[in-house]
Amino acid sequence: MSSLASIPGVGEKRIREFEKMGITSLEQLVCRFPRTYLDLRRQTPLSLAYHNDTVLTMGKVTVLPQSFFPMGAKKTVKAYCEQDGFPFTAMWFHQPYVLKSLHVGTEYLFYGRLQNKFGGVTMVNPSFEPVEKNVKLKGIVPVYTVSGGITQKVMRDSVQRALELLPIKSVIPSELQVKYDLSDLRTAYFDVHFPSSLQSKNKAAERIALEEYFVLISAFRYIKGSREQVRINRYAVSNADIALFEKRFGFAFTDGQKQALMDIVRDLTGAGTMNRLLQGDVGSGKTAVALGGLWFAVKNGYQAAFLAPTEVLAEQNFRLVQKILPEYKTVFLSGSLSAKEKTSAKKMIASGEADIVVGTHAVIQGDVTFQNLAFCVCDEQHRFGVAQRSALTEKGEVPDVLVMSATPIPRTLSLIFYGDLDISTIKDKPLARAEVQTNLVPYRKYQDMLSFIQKEVEKGNRAYFVCPKIEGDEEGAIMSVTELYDELKNRLPTCRFALLHGKMKDKEKTQIMLDFKAGKTDCLVSTTVIEVGVDVPDATVMTIYNAERFGLSQLHQLRGRVGRSDKKSYCFLLTDSEEEKALSRLQVMRATSDGFEISEYDYSARGSGDFLGTRQSGKFLTELGNLNYPVEVIFQAKALCDESITRKEYAEKVRDFALKKYERL
Repeated sequence: MSSLASIPGVGEKRIREFEKMGITSLEQLVCRFPRTYLDLRRQTPLSLAYHNDTVLTMGKVTVLPQSFFPMGAKKTVKAYCEQDGFPFTAMWFHQPYVLKSLHVGTEYLFYGRLQNKFGGVTMVNPSFEPVEKNVKLKGIVPVYTVSGGITQKVMRDSVQRALELLPIKSVIPSELQVKYDLSDLRTAYFDVHFPSSLQSKNKAAERIALEEYFVLISAFRYIKGSREQVRINRYAVSNADIALFEKRFGFAFTDGQKQALMDIVRDLTGAGTMNRLLQGDVGSGKTAVALGGLWFAVKNGYQAAFLAPTEVLAEQNFRLVQKILPEYKTVFLSGSLSAKEKTSAKKMIASGEADIVVGTHAVIQGDVTFQNLAFCVCDEQHRFGVAQRSALTEKGEVPDVLVMSATPIPRTLSLIFYGDLDISTIKDKPLARAEVQTNLVPYRKYQDMLSFIQKEVEKGNRAYFVCPKIEGDEEGAIMSVTELYDELKNRLPTCRFALLHGKMKDKEKTQIMLDFKAGKTDCLVSTTVIEVGVDVPDATVMTIYNAERFGLSQLHQLRGRVGRSDKKSYCFLLTDSEEEKALSRLQVMRATSDGFEISEYDYSARGSGDFLGTRQSGKFLTELGNLNYPVEVIFQAKALCDESITRKEYAEKVRDFALKKYERL
């Protein structure tokens, strides 16, 4: 990869700032696509704008921004501005951190809704950025997600220079590029960052997405080709065994669970090695089915491994295995164990004394050896790459593999992205689970909501409060989790609060979650690190701030942290957004609790990188998160992949590039 140091004007200090944003090379820099664009061709003078118009306009701050509480629970920041002698006010609700970002005498580009109901012309919750001195912005200007010392101007200049330095070339065979009239890939990168028109931006986004999906699908295709293996480990599983296993639980299996269990049995007693994806909505009982596979393995004299992405989830699975399969020796292995504990666990695994191993990535380290590993489970598969799954399976002699996902995706896409796996889907939920009541809450009702949550805590229940980010962003649009934590402690002084975010060490995060689960704290203020798998039956309230900023699948995952018992549970989506598109998306969350239905909505309504973003597809395609493109691009990429593989002169080139690009698979 090319170094950021090759960009003129980018020194060590700026490189460190880019690294904090996860950008360490020119390639990563040009793949950090704009989150939005300002069309400066359409600036609107405020004197010509009407009530409720959404406008882009320029104004100078004349009076230092102030923060006050004129509307009860809603913190308000107000800045007095003027535009060529025309006075107006910019107002932000529940965003006190805007105070740090605005300065008297500075001109800003403001973009937002105009209202006349506050005693004058007011822009409500506008996004903004300073107009740089001696620089006249024109045309369509990209707006990036930035932080620290990286301003919009620095980001724009750095991206432009990186594009000039990088030799961007397509890996799609040139003959196919000509046959299907594909535009130049390098030009597409320029056009998506600095478009001459919205049409050219959209066309460029499609071309880049086509390239990325072509490479990813090609990588999956080659990986799948090496996976068709004949069964080595032999199993004897009867209908009586299946019935005995189900009796170990205090509930009846649903039809979906029974079918998934039969799929596993059919694989284990078949001629080929099992590579199966168990897909199910949050709370559908996937883990119970996975335990069936573990039991069949150890009952037939083999070892089994159960891998989880976080220590909290791994410990939860460890306790469940001990409870359901108490007659077998189960060992826990994670990075936070002491050296003595790790050594002891590894000895038991190597000697075969350990029947089942439950743990985190520590299980796949090179010094962990098994005596006869035959069955592997990877929980929350989107947190693991294929390479990590392979590292686990290499510890046994062609073991059977079950990967689980609580992120439902439409069947058409699953056939592409999980093409190397057979798929079992659990669509029904255990009857004991209560439906979660979901409400959209405007900030004017914030205090009422908090009062309700306090009553829930007084009943002995617990509550989550989720924030999008750890720190406030440059434009002051998002409350930080630390600010929220401080505010809630003041507002609900009788509740015991804990703070959790991704920058904490694993051991600290694990202890915080265990304390919350045990009832030592009442309320957990967190980023989305609590999204995956944690089971706290007494948690009955999920409150999500700036809900419009989350994807529907992520909101659904967060909502799945509550309603995990027969207690009535609630999900509050806090938003002051007035955008019709954002509100209609959130209404889907109110209308259904079916994760598959939600995923189909995302698929048909958005069809863009947000759908298959970081959470949905692990580390795949993270570059495409801000691009909008039709889902037809994915199927076009698959068709191109199919055609390129049939041409021997191209197959090797595509294979090598695809596997190198996605070596993290």
